[in-house]
Amino acid sequence: MGKSQIWFGVALVALVVVSAVADDVVVVLTEESFEKEVGKDKGALVEFYAPWCGHCKKLAPEYEKLAASFKKAKSVLIAKVDCDEHKTVCTKYDVSGYPTIKWFPKGSLEPQKYEGARNAEALAEFVNKEGGTNVKLAAVPQNVVVLTPDNFDAIVLDQNKDVLVEFYAPWCGHCKSLAPTYEKVATVFKQEEGVVIANLDADAHKSLGEKYGVSGFPTLKFFPKDNKAGQDYNGGRDLDDFVSFINEKVGTSRDSKGQLTSKAGIVESLGALVKELVAASEDEKKAILSRIEEEASNLKGSTARYGKLYASLAKKYIEKGSGYATKEAERLGRVLSKSISPVKADEFTLKRNILNTFIASS
Repeated sequence: MGKSQIWFGVALVALVVVSAVADDVVVVLTEESFEKEVGKDKGALVEFYAPWCGHCKKLAPEYEKLAASFKKAKSVLIAKVDCDEHKTVCTKYDVSGYPTIKWFPKGSLEPQKYEGARNAEALAEFVNKEGGTNVKLAAVPQNVVVLTPDNFDAIVLDQNKDVLVEFYAPWCGHCKSLAPTYEKVATVFKQEEGVVIANLDADAHKSLGEKYGVSGFPTLKFFPKDNKAGQDYNGGRDLDDFVSFINEKVGTSRDSKGQLTSKAGIVESLGALVKELVAASEDEKKAILSRIEEEASNLKGSTARYGKLYASLAKKYIEKGSGYATKEAERLGRVLSKSISPVKADEFTLKRNILNTFIASS
């Protein structure tokens, strides 16, 4: 098999893995997919929204809670359409403001406008009535760590943690708009033991807010391991902005779905030694393995874990031959395409990424 064929296979497996994982429990509709999903064998509740709309952002966590609860209901679809991107659909269904929520009965493209309260409880009651279901709202786990004066110092000032803190007030409209995005940020990094995404009600705990110079809401401050005085976060407030910031500051490699990227686990110094190992004669390989093990033993923090993987995989590469890296990377790709725990997904992705450095060096 040629190098280009190997890389095509690896890339294809990666594409399958990414496309197979859906972080958003709300079904995303487009101009192309709308009539393939709606008006068929399920009743459908559809939110017509715009990404910039404040009321839509406020609705988002409630709507996601609704969708999570109805995820296993075979006769109901909870969906949304971005009217900025898919204007034709929204015009067709007389959408003139955001958010607009409409119910499409099973087998019908003639909708009924939802006029009730915009919370998960009221929406669930409506869907159960119209869809003939009896679904109860599921409790949605919260990944944002809630701070109080009792736990603030223990969590935020922990020199083994990089901590992002939102100082908010319950009545603050911008804070409510940020809430669903901030929860997603916490979800993205929930597998990172050294990263904490937290918030503090600075209206209820004014003294803490004043201590850190909080004069408006929301105020975001980053407390890295090496600077517990805190530094202002002045970046964007979209999910990708937060993810990029944390990755850059902390050295993590997560995408906005919480998956490890292809860069995760890669250590340049060890990558250079892998190139030497792959190009070496059989007599030279053991000496290079010793250098890999020595370099790996000098790594600190999260990279120490990566070093152990490099050493282990290099040893197996020598024992099992040059075809090992490709076969094992393909096997891991097949496993990753299935439903596995986030912990296992991280473990296998790191291994595959490092194996790809062997493949690239062939």
